Amino acid sequence: MEENQQKTERADKTFSQKFEVAYNKYYKLALIIPILILIASLFYLCSFSVKHGDLINKDITLTGGTSIQVESKADINELQKTLEAKFEEISIRQISNVITGEQVAFIIETSASSEEVIPVLEDYLGIKLTSENSTIEFTGPSLSDSFYNQLKFAILLSFIFMAIVVFLIFRSFAPSMAVIFSAFADIVVSIAIVDLLGIKLSTAGIVSFLMLIGYSVDTDILLTARVLKRREGEINTRIFDAFKTGITMTLTSLAVVIIGLFLTSSFSKVFSQVFTILAIGLVIDIMNTWCTNASFLKWYIGWRKK
Repeated sequence: MEENQQKTERADKTFSQKFEVAYNKYYKLALIIPILILIASLFYLCSFSVKHGDLINKDITLTGGTSIQVESKADINELQKTLEAKFEEISIRQISNVITGEQVAFIIETSASSEEVIPVLEDYLGIKLTSENSTIEFTGPSLSDSFYNQLKFAILLSFIFMAIVVFLIFRSFAPSMAVIFSAFADIVVSIAIVDLLGIKLSTAGIVSFLMLIGYSVDTDILLTARVLKRREGEINTRIFDAFKTGITMTLTSLAVVIIGLFLTSSFSKVFSQVFTILAIGLVIDIMNTWCTNASFLKWYIGWRKK
């Protein structure tokens, strides 16, 4: 029994030594790859902005339009074809029972007015839409633009305050910039992936990026504080200790987000979008924190010692 335990301990030690040798050799490569991904994301967002006039695809909550929820069953594909023949921008999705998966309603989103859409919809369904079997919401374009601009300002303001707080904590320019850079990369790469997936962002989707900033800064401050402020142990030991705590936090959050996405995807577009963006951002944060930021801190401390 003791012999097997000793063999296991020796094997673990050998693996740790090999991993440390490989990490010391290739950690700069781990720093470069996320930066290349960020550069590719920036190029993609620039081309996307030139083509579409903005960095994101916006739904009617950000562009203005009509949302109609009908408590009825319908063939979504056929209804889509019927409405697309008459209106330019149409999005239809069904709402299903969480347990049975049976369709209980559907939601139509369009830039057209409700006065134009309702007669066509009533003719297709063969029913009169009332307050009892439908819900109609209209958002004006001026109100949507105003709210969108306020959300963009809120994200910019959050970055400014984040930068101030980080500088106050570490009082060192390079590590503080690394934390801010990591949060910036999380947002940029996540937006690029959201655009690639063709997701039309709502107001809730924009707010989820504010949440991502908090998630990103949390793990980066943990890593930077452990590496810079602790004196015991080698740099690799401090990074690995921070990694064990930080990756546990991130994976726990990711598990909760994925469960939330699974439970809400059939009936709530808002929650589904928020959870999708958070899941994407958390995965990107793992790369930016434990590759980019950790590698930078290792290089920075080595340079400072020299």
